[in-house]
Amino acid sequence: MNDMSREKARKLRICYLSGTVVLIALGLLSRRVKFVPAACGDALWAMMVYCCFRIVLIRKPMIISAMAALITSFAIEFSQMLTPDWLVKIRSTFLGHMLLGQGFLWSDLLAYTIGIAVIYGLTALIRQGVMKK
Repeated sequence: MNDMSREKARKLRICYLSGTVVLIALGLLSRRVKFVPAACGDALWAMMVYCCFRIVLIRKPMIISAMAALITSFAIEFSQMLTPDWLVKIRSTFLGHMLLGQGFLWSDLLAYTIGIAVIYGLTALIRQGVMKK
């Protein structure tokens, strides 16, 4: 994918940016709808992280973005075990809570893994369909 044209890279970045916006909206909505399990919001969050990495790493293989998103998601989840006052204050804000979460849960790691696997699979399928045309 290193021989990707600038125009194609730009279009793909726009697609991933659009995906990021949609995933943020769906994630916020998932927290408002009571019948949607919290794990869905966690999976959507990890999918959004993957899209953000794709924007930056568009010329790299998709697996690099998937691994970076998984490592980032896991690192943020494990960081929730840390409770210095300054970090607790950041997490108490809306943006801090949305980005850094609150309260470590093993189940969140599974949700992140599933979310990234799903978005990776979807983007791979879309890419195959686009490449065939």
